[in-house]
Amino acid sequence: MTSSGTPPDGRATRWAGQRERRRREFVEAGMRAIARYGPEVSTEQIADEAGVARTRIYKHFSDTADLQRAIALRAAEMIGAQFAPLWGVSGTPREMVQATIGAHIGWLSEHRALYQYLMRQSVTGPRDVVADVKAAIARQLTVLFEYYLGLFGADQRVAETIAYGLVGLVESSTAHWLDAPGGFDRGELSDLLGRWVWSILDDTLRSVGIVLNPDSPLSELDFRRL
Repeated sequence: MTSSGTPPDGRATRWAGQRERRRREFVEAGMRAIARYGPEVSTEQIADEAGVARTRIYKHFSDTADLQRAIALRAAEMIGAQFAPLWGVSGTPREMVQATIGAHIGWLSEHRALYQYLMRQSVTGPRDVVADVKAAIARQLTVLFEYYLGLFGADQRVAETIAYGLVGLVESSTAHWLDAPGGFDRGELSDLLGRWVWSILDDTLRSVGIVLNPDSPLSELDFRRL
């Protein structure tokens, strides 16, 4: 019922649903156009990809910034879906580290133009999706680190700093690698970052007197105090 007590207009409901569907279609066209034309894609190119005139897009988006915001939100959903399965993964510390790093490198490699588009929008656009995503991953890692540090009776205050530092390390290193591979292939980069990340985690644990076997499943903790 509406505020006036009358049933909602079925035509208005259908129109709202159709408008939302068309917005999604234009966003998906925008994603394809970014992959085809690169991070400097224009609204005209997005319209061409969608098979409509440029003015048609503005019947569904208030302006270019509105379209860019919708594309950024869709990208954030994609990245979230990529990482969601990792938070329930069990196994050895080394496997968990490599799985997370591999997912990060994989997404950036497969969506390089989109990542560069998002980076451009973080400077000129209304939303810094890259920062939002990095913060979301870091928060998840913080919870994970706090749990295990607490399990070992260690100081949990370092968890957040380590989490944000590691996310920054992996993201910035991978972004640079995309522009200047330096002879490293994707697997080599993943292994290198994995060793660095584990070294930081291992040093943190050792500083509180804990030695953790990186190849022992966390369900069967193999650690001792120094």
